[in-house]
Amino acid sequence: MSVRPYRDIHRRKSRQIRVGKVLVGGDAPISVQSMTNTPTEDVAATVAQIRRMEEVGADIVRVSCPDEASTRGLRDIVRQVNVPIVADIHFHYRRAIEAAEAGAACLRINPGNIGSAERVREVVKAAKDHGCSIRIGVNAGSLERDLLEKYGEPCPEAMVESALDHARILEDHDFREFKISVKASDVFLAVAAYQQLAEACDYPLHIGITEAGGLRAGTVKSSVGLGMLLWSGVGDTIRVSLSADPVEEVLVAYEMLKTLGLRRRGVTVISCPSCARQQYDVISTVAKLEARLAHITTPMTVSVIGCVVNGPGEARETDIGFTGGGNGTHQVYIAGVPHHRLKDEDIVEHLAGLVERKAAEIEAAKAAEAVAAAE
Repeated sequence: MSVRPYRDIHRRKSRQIRVGKVLVGGDAPISVQSMTNTPTEDVAATVAQIRRMEEVGADIVRVSCPDEASTRGLRDIVRQVNVPIVADIHFHYRRAIEAAEAGAACLRINPGNIGSAERVREVVKAAKDHGCSIRIGVNAGSLERDLLEKYGEPCPEAMVESALDHARILEDHDFREFKISVKASDVFLAVAAYQQLAEACDYPLHIGITEAGGLRAGTVKSSVGLGMLLWSGVGDTIRVSLSADPVEEVLVAYEMLKTLGLRRRGVTVISCPSCARQQYDVISTVAKLEARLAHITTPMTVSVIGCVVNGPGEARETDIGFTGGGNGTHQVYIAGVPHHRLKDEDIVEHLAGLVERKAAEIEAAKAAEAVAAAE
């Protein structure tokens, strides 16, 4: 289905960097990140968590490296996972060097809190020697004292000045493989800071609303802030910060990107909230169906509507549609066209089977195209 003009999002033009095998910025897809919350020195637990994030589509995963035991563990972690690993570093420049040597694809630092110019030089050299990129991570809650004195409080101008000061330090060392974030827990502050930074430089931007809260509140808060940025074309890589299982961060990020048409992964279920007109239990059907289809990565749309008021119209716009009908007999649509009828008892498994077969057909066609292109 073609994209209507009113759905067009014109992404900000940014330079491109590499985080391991993942391109960030330029014309690369917006990548999805999350962060482990296991002790990094517990290699088995950290690897297990990263693999769960990989399964739901994480492109990049960050791990905290607060001490030497963490950077020792990082070496084994990197070897056992498929996604690029970002080492989160604060203050201890030796940890950054150790992380680079251990195989981190990117270092999350603030050059200004690493220490002397010589220490910054050593970290940059380690990044260059080991092919690491860097993320400059500015946070409203940890701005430099001189900027707080200058501006009186955390504000967009202070955050942008901090980011550009840090960028200048790296540029002075002839290093430009970096991206920048200017996060805040206040949605208005974060959005304004990112908008100003987007106008002030062409470096790729890692966007996020930091410390957004629990699963429900944090999802809403992040969706509001990040939705505004993404809709305006700002953002090259995204992390949703939730006090929840990191897997949920990845899932929420993908739902944001899918909603805006910026990335597609897995099945998008379009369903009604249900009302007295429903001809089957919509809510439980949707919950079971989403769980049943969680393994599908092929982009597809499925509409699950309780009655004929909106059902046929939604079905016209989806790959597979299901509309409730009277006497326990419902209508199934394929590619927007009425296809066959179905009784109540087989709804979830029947629809799941249709989706799985359609996904298999799509993937087979892609494979055939790839073979033909290679010949």
